[in-house]
Formats: sequence, C-alpha cells, structure tokens
Amino acid sequence: MLTAFQNTVNGVQTAPRATLQSHDPFTGQPWATIPADGADEVNAAVGAARAAFKSKAWAGLTATARGKLLLRLADLIAENAERLAVIETRDNGKLLSEMTTQCRYLPEWYRYFGGLADKIEGAVLPIDKANMFAFTRAEPLGVIAAIVPWNSPLLLLTWKLAPLLAAGNTVVIKPSEHAAASTLEFVKLFEAAGFPAGVVNTVTGMPLEVGVPLVSHPDVAKIAFTGGEPGGIAVYKAAAENLKTVTLELGGKSANIIFDDADVENAVKGAISGIFAASGQTCIAGSRLLVHHSVHDRVVDGLVALAKTARIGDPSDMATQVGPITTQGQREKVLSYLGVARGEGAEAVLGGGIPTGLGDGWFVEPTIFTGVHNQMRIAREEVFGPVLSVIPFDDEEQAFAIANDSPYGLAAGIWTQNIGRALRGAAAMEAGTVWVNTYRAVSFMAPFGGYKRSGIGRESGQVAIQEYLQTKTVWIDMLGQTANPFVIR
Repeated sequence: MLTAFQNTVNGVQTAPRATLQSHDPFTGQPWATIPADGADEVNAAVGAARAAFKSKAWAGLTATARGKLLLRLADLIAENAERLAVIETRDNGKLLSEMTTQCRYLPEWYRYFGGLADKIEGAVLPIDKANMFAFTRAEPLGVIAAIVPWNSPLLLLTWKLAPLLAAGNTVVIKPSEHAAASTLEFVKLFEAAGFPAGVVNTVTGMPLEVGVPLVSHPDVAKIAFTGGEPGGIAVYKAAAENLKTVTLELGGKSANIIFDDADVENAVKGAISGIFAASGQTCIAGSRLLVHHSVHDRVVDGLVALAKTARIGDPSDMATQVGPITTQGQREKVLSYLGVARGEGAEAVLGGGIPTGLGDGWFVEPTIFTGVHNQMRIAREEVFGPVLSVIPFDDEEQAFAIANDSPYGLAAGIWTQNIGRALRGAAAMEAGTVWVNTYRAVSFMAPFGGYKRSGIGRESGQVAIQEYLQTKTVWIDMLGQTANPFVIR
C-alpha cells in the first residue's frame, strides 16, 4: 500500500479530491501519493494565509514572541531530523547520509532568524523640515508563495521559511510534485510548535494546475522560487504582470578553477565533491572544471582514480556515495547530454552511461569529459547530473575570462596557494558565492544567491530578512499649523 500524504491548510489536513503518485528513484516504483490540487485548493490556501496574516493571533504577536515560536520549531526539527531525512531520501533519492546532515542542520536557520525577529528596526530620520518628526517602520509584505524544487526540498524551503516568518509574513508552500512528501510531513511540526492556524499552508500538484494560479493570485505579495531557469522566467513574467516582488534562485554552470600551484590532491577531492556529491543535482555543482595545462593530466588522472572508488547504489545505505537521479525525466535529460558531448567531440574518460546491476533505479554513471572548450553545449547548459567537463587554460587572466563567459553566475571555486590570486579571483568572478580551497559549503549566516541568469535576491544571512520586509515612512507635524495647501511641504 502506498503511503498517503496530505496538505495542511488553515491547520487542517483534509482528504484530497485526487492524487498523484510519488516514485522512489532507487527502485523506479511508486511509494507514496500526494494531493493533486487545483485552483480551488490554491484559493483556500491563500485565503487561509491572508486571514492569518491579518489575525490577532499572528499579527498581534510581538516580534519576540514570533522568534520564540521559531526557536520551539527548531527544537522539534532537531527531534525529528532523522525521520524527515528518511522520508526525503525515499522520495528524491538523495543520500541518506547527506539528507541526515541537512536535516540536523536545519534548526540553525530557525534559531538564527528566531533571534533576528526582534532585531528588525526602523529609524528616526534627521529630517530637514522644521517642526516635522519623521520615522520609518519595517513591515511584513503579506502572503508569500514559496515554490521549492525536488533536489533538497527541506533545506531550500527553510532558506525561505525562516526569514519570512521571522519578518511576520504568512506562507503558501508549493513543493515539487516529484518530491513533496518530506515537506508535507515537516509542516505538521508548526502546529506542535504553537504557530497559529493558517500561517503555514501547503498545496501540491502540477505547475499549470497549481503553480500558475498560485503565482498569479492577487493576494500573494511575493514569490520566493528555487528551480530551473524556464520555471523562474515563467514566475518572473507572472510576477511582473501582477506587480509582485520575487526572489529567484535559478540555474548554474559553476566554474571550479585549479591553478598550477594548487594542492592537487585536495583540489581533486574538491572537484569530486563539487560535481558528484548529490549526483550533480545541485544548482551550485562545479560542472565546469578549469585546469591549468601544466597540471591537467595529473588532475584528470586523480579525478578518474578517485571517482572510480565511489560506491553507487541504495541511497538509504549510509555507505553509498552516489545515488540515483531523482526523476525519470531528468535522467533521460542527463543521458541525452552524454550524447551531445560526444557529438561535440568531447571524450568520456570515465563513465558515460548507465551503471549495471542496479535494477530499475534511475542511475547515471559519474562521467568525466575531457577535450572540452567553453563554447560547447556541455560547457554552457546546465545538465543537473553527475557530468563533469574539464577545460584547460594557460594563465590567470584566461581562467577568469572562461569562468565568466557564461550566462550563469551562481557559484565558483578557486584552488590556489597564492593569497593574492585568491583575492583577485574573488573580486573578478561574476558569481554570488566564491569558495577558495573548498567547495559546496553553506551556512545560515552566509548570503546565497546568483549573478546574471542565476537569480535575483539573496537567501540566508541578515540580508535575507530584508527580502520579506517593506519600509513605511511616517510624518508628524509637531506644530499642527497647516501651511499653504497648494504648495508641497
């Protein structure tokens, strides 16, 4: 029997009118059902969120009280981290070892923003108008639509939820139809933490039936979206038509640069982490590996040798290092890019196909291509799979030029022992995050977001809460004497 998950709207779980099947990527078989919602369910969820936003139970809370709710939620997440990780692994095929680490780390976002909730301040303005008193207030936006992808649902949802709730907003969450189970289970914790009904709501279903009515709903004030570029463009267009604000975290084609003075052994490990961790299904994947020609062969040999030792298999086994692709459609896309790369003249020095002996799971071999130049499709388009393109370069200037020659700018890596080069690279790289002698590190304290087509706005860090606030200016005439009404004051 399939496990049935339900949405939460206004604090209540109700039986869905129709359902969708969610598949286990390791077996390729359905394991759960989620509601197949439509415009009526979207209207109900947004209505609940709007009512909660205006309610005394939520709007009447002090900022300190909101922060304490987030702190209680953090404790509940910590208590349920392992259980939530198991659900997420079953639903999206990510490694249980990684999902457990992520879920155990989630409470830190809620603690951080819970502490920040009552640090939101306005200011008294030293106004230049005599006998006038002026000040500003920082106020929440209203109902936020949070749209989350399938690759790390709870982590990427948390990057939105923690700051938007700390700021006093309410939310309607739409998880991916491919991996909604962990989110639907997670949302149950809000009632236990003491959040008023309607503050956090969920809807699930297909993009046209649920996503479109959600992002175009007149009572949604802002859309916070993480996903692919086509989805982000559609959201941005809908937001423009309805004059909504957005935060968009989109695709990447990140350059990971290994210079000739790098610690090659460490750089090879970092390059492997950057592309084969999470089976390459991460927006920050270091899918373009730029290597100085003098160490090119040594690096490639090291990559192949280390990648060959990777344990591919059941993601629920804590010893597994490479799991399946989350969706069947994404797997087909990744496999098609292997053909594209070969057609462009790239050479697969590792992998390049489907591993054997793993049944009907949606696996793709960790693959390394050499003979790649930066104008190939394999170097310019986001594959979102375990596929690495190695591109040689001759000097620092050329390396940074190749790295920046991309429509994307989400992340970048630099491997060097030269601190001057590291600082020059950090300044030169057109990317929202630059890692030096490490890769794929994130924190609740560190702002995250993209340059160029990789997105708009920032998540995490103190700046994130500003994405969910608006400024109001208040003027007070201290004398109460009306001047000439036909002249601006």
